[in-house]
Amino acid sequence: MTGIKKRVTGSYLVSTLSIALVLVVVGILAFILLNARQISDHVKQNIGFSIIVKDNVNEAEIKKMQKILDTKSFVASSVFVSKEEAATEFKQELGEDFEEVLGYNPLLPSVEIKLNPVYANNDSLALIEKSLLKNELVQEVSYQKSLVHMINENVRRISIILLIAGAALMLISFTLIRNTIHLAVYSQRFLIKTMQLVGAKPFFICKPFIQNSVWFGFFGSMFANLILLAAIYFLQKEVGGVVNLMNKELIIVMVVFVMVCGILLSLFSSWMSVTKYLNKDVNDLYG
Repeated sequence: MTGIKKRVTGSYLVSTLSIALVLVVVGILAFILLNARQISDHVKQNIGFSIIVKDNVNEAEIKKMQKILDTKSFVASSVFVSKEEAATEFKQELGEDFEEVLGYNPLLPSVEIKLNPVYANNDSLALIEKSLLKNELVQEVSYQKSLVHMINENVRRISIILLIAGAALMLISFTLIRNTIHLAVYSQRFLIKTMQLVGAKPFFICKPFIQNSVWFGFFGSMFANLILLAAIYFLQKEVGGVVNLMNKELIIVMVVFVMVCGILLSLFSSWMSVTKYLNKDVNDLYG
């Protein structure tokens, strides 16, 4: 009797650990998808443009225009760059004093704009440029159209790849969990058929298997979440300066998603496995 209990306990432990490992993959996928928008926005926030101001405009007028721009929905941040600051930066990049050669500073003051991510595309920038050029203080709006297009194309491609990978991983995860539950039910196939033959209702037969599977899924998801949270904590230490992964709302969504997936996939897999043996002939159970 003790040996049987050990085998049953071992079977439950193996099933729970197997489900947990599959759910770790599901959790990683969920975490990547949840953070994809944040990472995409982080990349797009680096897209910006320069508003080149005419040479005869005084600094007070430029700063007044900057304050108005800061109220616009497309502006994430703005920085005023004077002629002198522009010259200093250009000298550092060039490695020599171009003012001594030319005898004057040809650079114009500007306002450097960082875009809100939703406006970081060429269509929106074209409309913004057209609107800004109507301002009599503005001489030119400068930005790299090819760079903006490249960033948006790469973000779009990565999003498509993630969605395809997500669908594939969910299918694989369901198959693996189903096989794990099926193996746990397989050893009880004769008991299932015996209960059916003596008149037990399908729901009555399925109930204990489904309950066990729900516990498999629950404990498996708890174990998977512990692994995922530990991984996120250590990963944050490595990339904390680039992007914040410790977003409480996204982490809660991930934890709940993994738990729900573990329970529902285990429940559905158990129901399918028990139903399979209920629909089989007694002679087929030996196969």
